[in-house]
Amino acid sequence: MDEPEPGPRPGFTGRAVAVLGATAVIAVALDQWVKWLSTENLDEGNPVRILGGLVYLSLLRNSGAAFSFGSDHTWVFPVITLIVIGWITWMATRLRSVPWALALGLVLGGALGNLIDRLFRAPGFLHGHVVDMISVFGPYAEYFAVFNIADSCLSVGVVLAVLLELTGRQRDGSRISVRRSRTKDVAE
Repeated sequence: MDEPEPGPRPGFTGRAVAVLGATAVIAVALDQWVKWLSTENLDEGNPVRILGGLVYLSLLRNSGAAFSFGSDHTWVFPVITLIVIGWITWMATRLRSVPWALALGLVLGGALGNLIDRLFRAPGFLHGHVVDMISVFGPYAEYFAVFNIADSCLSVGVVLAVLLELTGRQRDGSRISVRRSRTKDVAE
């Protein structure tokens, strides 16, 4: 006889929402602080080599996405970000999983960190350039895009969300047995 699938955990979503909110706030604060430090202490065109050349601090202002993709359509990125923020806000009303809260908080914080740049940095509202400063293996994106803390938070949050999904962890706190689902598919 098959065991019933575990259902959603009953209870208040407050703990998960608090983790989501705190993670997002910390991510935004750290991102904006590092961007401020970078604009105050780094000069464009004068990268700082650290960790034996593994990492360079290279101040760049990016009008597009990674590798300056979409730089002629800067206004699109805030619109996409607002859609992501809306989806995460909607998800928060159903959220009971702390690991999912962490993942979504990182995505939200990263999205907000770059949205702040798009809204308030030059050259103007909805067209602001994102401040990037971290380059790996070379000073000017020779091997990988120059990025910032917000980009890192977005990437880590998305990877964590994919891992949670692949391991059967649900946003409501339940867990689906991935093994049982695969075995059932093979048997049919």
